[in-house]
Amino acid sequence: MNILPREFYLRDTVTVAKNILGKKIIRRIGTKTISGIITETEAYRHMDDPASHAFRKITERNKVMFGQVGIAYVYFTYGMHYCFNVVARNPKIAAGAVLIRAIEPEKGIEEMLKNRNNAKLKDLTNGPAKLAQALQITKEHYGLDLTKNSKLYISEGVKPRKIVASPRIGIKEATDKLWNFKIKN
Repeated sequence: MNILPREFYLRDTVTVAKNILGKKIIRRIGTKTISGIITETEAYRHMDDPASHAFRKITERNKVMFGQVGIAYVYFTYGMHYCFNVVARNPKIAAGAVLIRAIEPEKGIEEMLKNRNNAKLKDLTNGPAKLAQALQITKEHYGLDLTKNSKLYISEGVKPRKIVASPRIGIKEATDKLWNFKIKN
């Protein structure tokens, strides 16, 4: 169980968004462990990224993006969904985070199906809100240190064969940045 060290996240946010593909999210809920391989991410930086929550200024919502790397940034969106990010950035940049958009379920699939009200397996974790719901990631995880062996962390996984870059999904600004990354088989 090689948990990714803090140094992994202490690089350019876009680099981390690519390099975290194939890594494994581990979530412990009581005595149960569920996990999956990260298959899609998006990078969000600071002053050069008007689509980022950190672009304008530091707020209560985004303050962890300006803090220590390797920390969970969980936010509530559309009044009903949580999204899970990990703080990652070059030390010369003030803020940055990688949105974990999708995973390939690996362990605890029955538990994930239950958490998602028996969604179809192919649609179980193929979006950031679906992933958070399947793994029961909520505001309780905001600020959690993902470099420690706890109820939520990211570990080594598999090396992707091919990574595809495209525009980020659901944004109106900085649509020219190809900062959405997916594993392509």
